[in-house]
Amino acid sequence: MPPQDGQTGSPNTRRSLVNRLLRAILGLFAAPRVNMLEEYEKIRRRQRRLAASLALSSRAEDCEMPSDDGNHQIPVRVFQPKDRLRDDVLVFFHGGGWVVGDVESYTPTCDTMADLTGCVVVSVDYRLAPEHPFPAGLNDCYSVVRHLLDDPSTVGLDDADNIVLIGDSSGANLTAAVSLLLQERGHRGATRQILLYPVTHWNHDPATSPFDSVRKHGKDYRLTNIEVDDYFKLYLTDQQQRSNPLVSPLEAKDLAGQPSTLVITAELDLLADEGEAYGRALEQAGNAVQIHRVDGALHGFIALPRVSRSLREAYEVINTFLGEPTVDEQPGSQESA
Repeated sequence: MPPQDGQTGSPNTRRSLVNRLLRAILGLFAAPRVNMLEEYEKIRRRQRRLAASLALSSRAEDCEMPSDDGNHQIPVRVFQPKDRLRDDVLVFFHGGGWVVGDVESYTPTCDTMADLTGCVVVSVDYRLAPEHPFPAGLNDCYSVVRHLLDDPSTVGLDDADNIVLIGDSSGANLTAAVSLLLQERGHRGATRQILLYPVTHWNHDPATSPFDSVRKHGKDYRLTNIEVDDYFKLYLTDQQQRSNPLVSPLEAKDLAGQPSTLVITAELDLLADEGEAYGRALEQAGNAVQIHRVDGALHGFIALPRVSRSLREAYEVINTFLGEPTVDEQPGSQESA
């Protein structure tokens, strides 16, 4: 049957044309290619300069928490929402391939997170590779979470069940690893975790990866196969550790007893398939899991401005996962952490 009413082909053909156009447009926003092995310090300096140009919110406060080994203090930044709507405290681990990113560069993201969830957000400034390779950053994240679970009053809570772990990209990898490590060490875990486009597997070579998204989206947008491989090289002093479950959670033999989990992935992200695979593995192990893919989204979208469709869709899903607001005070009240 010939096309009617001005249509120029079948619905599948038109969708294909739209998708190709969308990919071409999104390609304009691809991050410039860098040699991460040589330029990570330059990227850090650029991030610091940008962060220095942004005024720190008056609702944010810096403090420190002790490391479990007693050798150093771990900086954290606590963000208060404009309207405290929930008792939950979100403990956030930033992305950046375990190598770049920090509490300063993620301050706008955490401000947004606090305001759009109505939760206090605790952003952890964990140590970075290659100066502090695995497991240094993981140990910092673990120390903060263990401390808060043992003493939730540190962030103004009576109940550790209101502590929610959340991270994006490599920070989501650390979130999953902290939950695995808590179980491994016999410590109580968080009741909930939110994994935003997480790294969960060690192989991002398009020739051998088990995931189609690695082959489809590893060259064009934001994060590339080569960059992920470089991050692993900087994060690990021993590349045989790539398959360690605390580096690649999908390699874990036993995923039972993990927190209720929300996995959010980005359609045009090479990590999409492995993130969803981890969610399915958690579910098969008996955990409560929700998986949501944001259509048309690129890796790193949680740092976009608040008007972003991808970001707002993600927060709708996050707020549903967190449940109904629980704070008794009326909107506009402020609770200190």
